[in-house]
Amino acid sequence: MNHNIKGLSMNNVSDNRNFKSGNDQRINQRSFVLNGIASAQMALRLGYALGTVFVLCASNTYAAVINNSTKTLEQQQAAQTNVAALPAITVKAEQDDTYAGGQVATSSNVGFLGSKKFLDTPFNTISYTDKYIEDKQAKDITEVIAATDPSIYTNGASGGWSENYYIRGYASSTNDMSMNGLFGITPFYRTSPEMFSRVEVLKGPSALLNGMPPAGSVGGTVNLVTKYAADESFARLTTTYMSDAQFGGHVDVGRRFGENKEFGVRINGMYRDGDAAVNDQSKESRLFSLGLDWQGERARVFVDAYDALDHVDGVTRGVNVSTAVGIPKPPKADTLLSPDWGSVETKDKGAMIRGEYDFSDQLMAYAAYGQSTTQYKYNGASAGTITSSTGTLSSMLGQLAFEVDKKSADAGFKGKFETGPVKHQWVANATYYNHAQDDYGYRIIPGFSKPVITNIYDPNPNWGPKPEFTPPFLLHSTLSTSSFGLADTLSFAQDKVQLTLGLRHQTVKATSSVNTLPENAKSATTPGVALLIKANDKISVYANYIEGLTKGDQAPATASNAGTIFPPQKTKQQELGLKVDLGTFAHTLSAFEITKPSSYLDASQLVDNLPTFVSDGEQRNRGIEWSFFGSPIEHVRLMGGFTYLDPELTKTNGGGNDGHTAVAVPKNQAKLGAEWDTQVAQGTLTLSGNINAVSKQYINAENTLSVPGRTLLDVGARYSTKVENHPVTFRANIYNLTNKAYWAQPQLTNLALGAPRTYMLSVSYDF
Repeated sequence: MNHNIKGLSMNNVSDNRNFKSGNDQRINQRSFVLNGIASAQMALRLGYALGTVFVLCASNTYAAVINNSTKTLEQQQAAQTNVAALPAITVKAEQDDTYAGGQVATSSNVGFLGSKKFLDTPFNTISYTDKYIEDKQAKDITEVIAATDPSIYTNGASGGWSENYYIRGYASSTNDMSMNGLFGITPFYRTSPEMFSRVEVLKGPSALLNGMPPAGSVGGTVNLVTKYAADESFARLTTTYMSDAQFGGHVDVGRRFGENKEFGVRINGMYRDGDAAVNDQSKESRLFSLGLDWQGERARVFVDAYDALDHVDGVTRGVNVSTAVGIPKPPKADTLLSPDWGSVETKDKGAMIRGEYDFSDQLMAYAAYGQSTTQYKYNGASAGTITSSTGTLSSMLGQLAFEVDKKSADAGFKGKFETGPVKHQWVANATYYNHAQDDYGYRIIPGFSKPVITNIYDPNPNWGPKPEFTPPFLLHSTLSTSSFGLADTLSFAQDKVQLTLGLRHQTVKATSSVNTLPENAKSATTPGVALLIKANDKISVYANYIEGLTKGDQAPATASNAGTIFPPQKTKQQELGLKVDLGTFAHTLSAFEITKPSSYLDASQLVDNLPTFVSDGEQRNRGIEWSFFGSPIEHVRLMGGFTYLDPELTKTNGGGNDGHTAVAVPKNQAKLGAEWDTQVAQGTLTLSGNINAVSKQYINAENTLSVPGRTLLDVGARYSTKVENHPVTFRANIYNLTNKAYWAQPQLTNLALGAPRTYMLSVSYDF
């Protein structure tokens, strides 16, 4: 397989999202459609039309898939997502670009440096394949990246308003996911993975490599690589089930056209709906995506578009707890601690186009542009506090809606030359990003000013009537970033020593209609340097130092100073690492330090019973990571590792919390995922297990309250065979096998219940 389509560059682009609330008369007063959104919608309509044509044509191509019976099931699964070199498109064998078992790719995209092999990357990266995503039956990106990676932490809650994960101890915003290297295109809060062939994680600040992440994430970035048609026509139908009564299906089809197969079409459609494992909770998800590509001798063009919906009834919302009460025993794992009538809905649309042109073997130019819109609405509990040791819960009701439009662009050049014995691989690029957002909401809904009193241990709480959704306008905000980046990788001694030097000049401007100052703006030039030494063909040692500019945090709607934007800030990372690649099995050992100014909701500063969002000092995370993936012995695959993290608060206001551990972050994480294959009848049976152990997490900066650590166990099995020469795979997974009830900290509040035991089943059939 080959994802490096003639030097395909993956850099950052825009975030362009929009909202239309349930109160059409009020919220439709404003139009949030930016220039070019019409073209994105046109691309989506074109996708539906092309999908219809494709389905009519696909029946003529099934024979080609069936006749490919000499390939293994894993090879066929791997081949579907890869387009190789021109003019004729060929697909490499699985073992050429994935580790044994096909779970992890041997290379990852490293921002504007392009795709790099594992041993040639002076950063800690991992790239999950679509085979891994399918076998995990992942429903969002967090379920992919947090399952076995010890440097990624998630609270494990189900049915929240957003995905939730930390990388190297820093909360990462879902808005900072990139699609094909471009920020601002992916769905806003939750992304279903069906349209992606790779999910790539780069750990540590990435400002030099990608430009500044729009939402300011510094622990790492996640890049989503879309699917394109492979050389051979492909069609797969997958039916799914998830407890308690959620059913769905996924269709994935692809075909190439033209004398040299220069035109490609890839279509993915998904729909899921039904009751979830949490009581009184149901989920609905919908996705349609289109991937088009054209590959000429020197030029390449790629177009992606999608339309997505995510809806949750009985949305999970965290609760607060006072120091006087302490941490109560968690109720049953399937308990809903929010109104059963509460709901959250996010509608996303996005489109992007990118092109490349090879002037020569030494020079390539590329450019990309993308837009997206998001429409979001939330109706439910806005703040809930446990007020007694017996579990009394006092909740206020609230409503939130927003519309956001995002757009961005990226253009640059990549080249190579030699100066004597030194090889140079250089890149220069410029990025632009802009979003405009309007927020709507009630902190206190008229007619619902009194708190709703329930109990966390009550199996049938009375939440009262559902308020009509009529949120008023609150504030308008914008964010604009632009940057210029330049880097050169110098290679010495037959590429055994590689030195990367780079600079990026970044400008950030933020506005808010409730800010006392009209604009927060800052420019900075930040350096990056990375050194990699290949001791031999199996071992590399690397070190890096990166500075970055991150936007100042904005106070959330649940804060007393909602909408206030703090000035942009600088972040720094230092890292030293060792990589070992044994061919079928690989290890990474790294030590790092990341510093970032910190912000949080301060419950000690209450205004109108709401906490104040403050920028209070600095957080310094030091850690050691060991991770591994691949097949140490035949028919066995292992993924996992261990992380020790010291997330320390420094330079806090008045020094009161200096030396304390940052909230919501465990100091220790250990994870292990294992698979074992055996031949049964006319197919392959695979048994799997996953263990996830984390230490305690503090829920306040004073470190007076903490939730205990936990160990969760997942098990699974799948059977791959053929039915009338058509590949078929049956999958079954059980998550949280012991149905353990545990507390974890979500975004914005102190406590949330982790997901209960959940059953997942699926059947995939290749036509």
